[in-house]
Amino acid sequence: MIPWLEGDQPFPPLASALAYPNGLLAAGADLSTERLLAAYRQGIFPWYSRDEPILWWSPDPRMVLIPSELKVSRSLAKTLRNRSHEIRFDSAFVAVLQGCASRGDRLDAPGSGTWITDEMRSAYLQLHELGYAHSAETWIDGELAGGLYGVAIGRMFYGESMFSRVRDASKIAMVHLVRRLLRQGCGMIDCQMHTAHLASLGARAIARSEFSLRLQELVNYAATPTKWNVPEAENDVTA
Repeated sequence: MIPWLEGDQPFPPLASALAYPNGLLAAGADLSTERLLAAYRQGIFPWYSRDEPILWWSPDPRMVLIPSELKVSRSLAKTLRNRSHEIRFDSAFVAVLQGCASRGDRLDAPGSGTWITDEMRSAYLQLHELGYAHSAETWIDGELAGGLYGVAIGRMFYGESMFSRVRDASKIAMVHLVRRLLRQGCGMIDCQMHTAHLASLGARAIARSEFSLRLQELVNYAATPTKWNVPEAENDVTA
């Protein structure tokens, strides 16, 4: 049995999360900015379907990508070198949300784009307006070809969802996002749960206890939330 959250009731201890389904911690509350930021700071994220209440998760183990451990395969490096593309950040956040909702994948659950309800889009748009939520976008021939979005707090980034309209477009965006985060001093990217796609980029599973310890070090860095709408021109990714 998981607790039902009312009002500003705090989240229960992470250790109380269910083993099956892995990491289900609580239900209820709302998607206010205050609630979402409190959740992310503790390593908790919302994920639920349209016919469910808001569900809160903290799986064990946790899939993470350390930016310095990014792996770019030869085939992906070739794609990055040979394809004419432009990388933008925060230039089309709403369009990325829509892309993820219509055909996107949660970083940890392929084929799950339908979880992004109108309520979720509204909540993350508010986080974006406040400088916490960001999009990484791959543009080809002036069209949005794919991308992803997530939440940045301190020196942590929490990946949420991605989509592609052109093959490898979301991978291209992910590589450039990781490189940007590395330059910004980001210490860890939360990928939530294991997928082969994320593992191929260097992500690995760590125990929830280790994740929580690292998280508390990283979220407490003083960093003013701001939009990232500065053009990036970094197409020199190597294998």
